[in-house]
Amino acid sequence: MYQSSLHSLPLLGRGKVRENYAVGDDKILMVTSDRLSAFDVIMNEPIPDKGRVLTAMALFWFDKLRDIVPNHLTGIAPESVVAPDEVEQVRGRSMVVKRLKPLPVEAVVRGYLAGSGWKEYQQSGTVCGLPLPPGLQQASRLPQPIFTPATKAEMGEHDENISFERMVDIIGLPLAQQVRAVSLQLYQSASDYAATRGIIIADTKFEFGLDSKGTLTLMDEVLTADSSRFWPADSYREGMSPPSFDKQFVRDYLETLNDWGKTAPAPALPPEVIARTSEKYHEALRRLTGLSLVPDTQRQQERV
Repeated sequence: MYQSSLHSLPLLGRGKVRENYAVGDDKILMVTSDRLSAFDVIMNEPIPDKGRVLTAMALFWFDKLRDIVPNHLTGIAPESVVAPDEVEQVRGRSMVVKRLKPLPVEAVVRGYLAGSGWKEYQQSGTVCGLPLPPGLQQASRLPQPIFTPATKAEMGEHDENISFERMVDIIGLPLAQQVRAVSLQLYQSASDYAATRGIIIADTKFEFGLDSKGTLTLMDEVLTADSSRFWPADSYREGMSPPSFDKQFVRDYLETLNDWGKTAPAPALPPEVIARTSEKYHEALRRLTGLSLVPDTQRQQERV
C-alpha cells in the first residue's frame, strides 16, 4: 500500500511514511504505508510488507519497554475506528494512539560510530560536538552510548544534528535532561535484549511528546528498521560498514547512481532492489522478535 485513503476519518497529515487521521479530539489513527524514504527523498515504489513489518516491530518494542516510560498506545483496535470497506487498509499496519504535544527534537542515541557520526569524527574527532577518543574506526563501539539530539526537518529537508545545549534552549533544561536520561535507558535495555538475538543496535532515534498532564510519553515508532541501524553480530567487523537490516540496501544502491543528486524526483528502484529490501525488513523482524509475517503476495493469493 503506497498511500492510505480513508474517507471515514479526517486526515491530519501525511509524512514520509505515515498518514495520521483524527479519532475524536484526543486520539489519532496512525497508518504506516509501504513508502520508503532515502536521503529524505520518498521513493516512487512501495516496499512490499514494509508498513506491516514496521508496525509489528514497533508494537513489540512498545510492550517490552513499557516499564521505562509511558507510550502513546491506547489498546484500541484500528479496525474498530474505520468503515468496513477500509479495514484492509489498516489491518496490521496501524495503531490508535493518544494525541500528544510532540517535542520539536529527535532523541538520537549512538552506541557505535557510523553514518553522519563517522563522517564528523573523521573531520574533527567529535560526534555532534562531543569529543571522542582518538583512533576509533568506522563501526567502532563507543566507550559508552552517547545522546546526540537533532531537530525535526520539514518534508524533503534533512534533520540537523544539534548540541545538547541547543536542545536545552528549545525545550528547557529539566525536560532535556529527562529526555536524555530516558533515551539512554531505552537504548541500553533494547541493546541488551538485541544482543541475545544476535543483533547489534548501532544507533536509533526516539520521538517523545507530552500528554495533557505534561507526562513525557514515547511516541511515533520505536526501534524499527526505519529509525535504527541494526547489524548482525556474527558479521560485525570494526573498520568496515557492516550489512544492515534496514533501508541501507536501498541507500547503497542509490550511492552507485552518479547522475542522481539525492534530491527529488527519486530515481526508479529495480525490482531486485525492492525485493531484497523487503526481505531485509522481514529478516530484521524475525531475528529481533521471533515473529514472522505472511508476505502480502501470499496473503493476496490466499484471498483469491
